[in-house]
Amino acid sequence: MDIALEILDTFVFDKVYAKLLPISLVQHLPDGYLKTLGHLTGANNTMESLFGIAPNVDQASKNHWLRTVNDSIALARPGERLVYGVNAPLHFFDETAYTYASILGRSNIIRQFTTLMILMILFGWGLYLSVASFSYYFVFDKAIFNHPRYLKNQMSLEIHQALTAIPTMVLLTVPWFLIELRGYSKLYFDVNESTGGWKAIIWQIPCFIMFTDCCIYFIHRWLHWPSVYKRLHKPHHKWIVCTPFASHAFHPVDGYAQSLPYHLYGMLFPLHKVSYLILFGLVNFWTVMIHDGEYLSRDPIVNGAACHTVHHLYFNYNYGQFTTLWDRLGGSYRMPDKELFDKNKKKDVKTWRSQVKQADSIREDLEGKEDFREYGTEEKLKST
Repeated sequence: MDIALEILDTFVFDKVYAKLLPISLVQHLPDGYLKTLGHLTGANNTMESLFGIAPNVDQASKNHWLRTVNDSIALARPGERLVYGVNAPLHFFDETAYTYASILGRSNIIRQFTTLMILMILFGWGLYLSVASFSYYFVFDKAIFNHPRYLKNQMSLEIHQALTAIPTMVLLTVPWFLIELRGYSKLYFDVNESTGGWKAIIWQIPCFIMFTDCCIYFIHRWLHWPSVYKRLHKPHHKWIVCTPFASHAFHPVDGYAQSLPYHLYGMLFPLHKVSYLILFGLVNFWTVMIHDGEYLSRDPIVNGAACHTVHHLYFNYNYGQFTTLWDRLGGSYRMPDKELFDKNKKKDVKTWRSQVKQADSIREDLEGKEDFREYGTEEKLKST
């Protein structure tokens, strides 16, 4: 995340914070606040050299703080924790006149939290809307609108659920990014013998997929426990047949819970920072793809759109994210109906009737006889 932050700080946020909270304000700050501000850098071993904090802060100390904060950032010592904005050696851009022009420096945790909230909410909304829209216009089979379990105004409901959930998901996620920025993760940038070279980067990709697939399987099964399902996962299963916009239409705690393995991996295992950013983006693409209703693969290993359609139709099957491995081991795998791969039969009324009969039976066992959904095409099934 420090890569993204440095780009945005250099071209956007350094100037924004310098205008809103210029460094000249330090002369007017109370002594206690100045000391607290120093501690918020999170780099205790370089704090004194950066901020000149003394037990009794006087005007001379404040002036020293004003001078030193505009000097070069301290270099990291061997074995020292690398903190973004303090001693991290990775720099893509030259410093500008605004780099040290704000009282909230790049390493300040309040600034990092604020910046990450803005960045990730806008990024989350943008990625969701762009990828889901692309899938909707170029991949998604719109015949699903006539399915008897397609809800009234479903697509707008999906979009509303996702857009309102994403800010809370970001709020819950930002602490993981702050931990990374403070130097506590195992993410790294330099590719050399000490980090395993390029072979390690190639090996990290399948390891990341298998680790997260396993963790998500068990988290997803936990979300289907009746008490947890009722409180957290039920909003996502409002969509019995899905459009691509259902991909992020979660209860925010549900969506956050299923994202935890992606953050845990970088805390437990070495992972290249660029690989992390790419994989994080690809995960969001995959999430849209398994909700788009386009059944391109009958591969018995890959948990694709057909497998996930089975999950939404029949609730208690195919909990995996990327593969069918853990469903097979856990006895929850259900092979997709062969009709899903026939362009005519997957839209046939007989197929839909069979799906509705099975889906309603399983739904009643899980949710009770009363259905909270409002369907938009029920009469079409009855009249055919």
